[in-house]
Amino acid sequence: MDVLYFAWVRERIGLPREKIETDAATVSDLVDELRTREERYAAAFADLSALRVALDQELADFDAPLQGVREVAFFPPMTGG
Repeated sequence: MDVLYFAWVRERIGLPREKIETDAATVSDLVDELRTREERYAAAFADLSALRVALDQELADFDAPLQGVREVAFFPPMTGG
């Protein structure tokens, strides 16, 4: 699946996107898997309350299932202006 990182998440991880193979059942499982990769991932996913996630371009919760999902995007909450 494609995993996309936006704003400061991308800055901390150092990549805008990557293709990964995973057996994660939920977004939370995927985050746990990513955190163990390297310190930069652990830093990016240290505080999930500061992150939002979209599955195939639809906002989702961290307990959402990943079955059939092609794209996961992580980004900070958006603010209006």
